[in-house]
Amino acid sequence: MREEWPTKALGKACEIRPPKSEARDKVSADGLVSFLPMEDLGIDQKFARPTQTKPLSEVVGSYTYFAEGDVLLAKITPCFENGKLGIADGLANRIGFGSSEYIVFRPDGSLSKEWLYYYLSREVFRAEGAARMSGAVGHKRVAKEFIESYPIPVPPLPEQQRIVGILDKASDSIATAKSNTTRNLHNARALFDSHLHSVFTNRGKGWDRMTLGELLERGWIEGHLDGNHGGDYPRKEEFISEGVPYISASCLNDGRAEMTRAKYLAPSRAALLRKGIAKDDDVLFAHNATVGPVAILHTHEEKVILGTSLTYYRCNPRYVLPGYLAHYMRSFEFKAQYLQVMRQSTRNQVPITKQREFFHIIPPLTEQKQIIGVLDGLFANGQVLELVYQRKLAALDSLKESLLQSAFGGEL
Repeated sequence: MREEWPTKALGKACEIRPPKSEARDKVSADGLVSFLPMEDLGIDQKFARPTQTKPLSEVVGSYTYFAEGDVLLAKITPCFENGKLGIADGLANRIGFGSSEYIVFRPDGSLSKEWLYYYLSREVFRAEGAARMSGAVGHKRVAKEFIESYPIPVPPLPEQQRIVGILDKASDSIATAKSNTTRNLHNARALFDSHLHSVFTNRGKGWDRMTLGELLERGWIEGHLDGNHGGDYPRKEEFISEGVPYISASCLNDGRAEMTRAKYLAPSRAALLRKGIAKDDDVLFAHNATVGPVAILHTHEEKVILGTSLTYYRCNPRYVLPGYLAHYMRSFEFKAQYLQVMRQSTRNQVPITKQREFFHIIPPLTEQKQIIGVLDGLFANGQVLELVYQRKLAALDSLKESLLQSAFGGEL
């Protein structure tokens, strides 16, 4: 049982950051070694198998050294919290180099590398480590003292191997279940996207195709403005607990504007903002940072102020129905236009001037209503399925964590 197991500090049970002189002793300067950048270190992948090789002379100076069987752990945020971790395997000449943000563990004879891997993969370890991080925002690292002093249970090696065998089988089964669930989730999204695409590629007679600028000139779209407030942008301390809602792209979720995520301004402060004032039934488009989400605003508020990441499209319902426009703006035909703009820029945004150049496909009103009826049903079904699959993925993650807690509590 767990209470009978001795514990060691990680700094005593492992050699941490083995010296680079080992590599120099084993491989010539022009000899090939494996190279593993941070983006190639996996999450929930037991083995880290590099696909790149480089001459030793190119990497020995500034990169972190590790060898076959060493355990690698990312120490910088958010990679540490995300669980980037793995056992080095299949290395060229049994030597590897990688990110300077790796912690390298080499277990001593009392500790199995697989036992160490599973122990470091626990959520509780990541939570405790994250609480002990230091450094500037965006560059925080888990503290060296925390890692070296962190205790690990050390049962006899046969017991470690027995439990690792159980965890291996359970992890494989959970990984298969997660893969199947992820594939089903993708298929649910693809079904809606496929039907959406077919609507606009097989369009009928009398369907107009015109730019947003032309729709505005005709009065089919009555308003199109973003929340660009310039020097009037509210300061953080000006937001209060209730008042006039102020929403950003982060409030758009599953085709809805989640008002529970809104911030608020006092009416007197909100009155100073003249642009980007949305109303009920406006179609909202996230055009900055998180580009692409679309939602219809449903609100009883007289006005809702948009942040700098949102644009509203105000439809004239005699010609364009908000439900139809929202579905069109989710289609590949519309997405392709803003993705093309983004490819030509280093900024993740779609300016309002560019939006007015985008083409929109507008069928007669009766057909818009038919399209809404079909797509609303598919969209709602897709949302239900997505919720089911997301819950299943969360349950599988919880199951894995429960197994790990049982394993290191001596209950397997």
